[in-house]
Amino acid sequence: MTRLVVLMQVVGETTIVDLNLSLILNLLLLRLLAPLQWLPFLSQTHIIIANCGDSRAVLYRGKEALPLSIDHKPNREDERERIEAAGGRVIHWKGYRVLGVLAMSRSIGDRYLKPWIIPDPEVTIMRREKNDELLIVACDGLWDVMTNEEACDVARKRILLWHKKYGNNGTTTGQGEGVDPAAQSAAEYLSKLALHRGSDDNISIIVIDLKPQRK
Repeated sequence: MTRLVVLMQVVGETTIVDLNLSLILNLLLLRLLAPLQWLPFLSQTHIIIANCGDSRAVLYRGKEALPLSIDHKPNREDERERIEAAGGRVIHWKGYRVLGVLAMSRSIGDRYLKPWIIPDPEVTIMRREKNDELLIVACDGLWDVMTNEEACDVARKRILLWHKKYGNNGTTTGQGEGVDPAAQSAAEYLSKLALHRGSDDNISIIVIDLKPQRK
């Protein structure tokens, strides 16, 4: 199998990540065909998140919910400074918005708001550990009504509940092939819970079970 070693500069140190080249090409193709706000990638050793917008990736490690991205909101201090330095303004109108229009500070598209809105992603690389439970990648329709900790706890309980009911029938082997019905069940439940709590924004949720085997 063709593989690619990528050298990335992360938090002052050089990290070498061994990536599957065919998966990278597929992800790049998706990036060209759709206006993705985030791009998750899992290798055998690392989790890589590229975020551009107000979506968020959260890793459930042990009993701790670790955000792997920071929302690109106009009222984020560094984002506000960048926008104002470029001659733009952040206006509070039904939330903080760039020029009173867009409620996020980075986006793929929205050319009429450039140079204040930029398409540059922030990339996070996290080394995987044995106690990693799951990864949630979702837009703000979920995070507006639920904390990181609550979403991770709910997702884990739904995954365990699915396995208790169905066992390992129909699940994947953790190698990225096919659909994991337990994780899909967790994502669907989170979506319904967000709607029940009155979320009025887009709700897109991906749950990835990081445990190769569940009992």
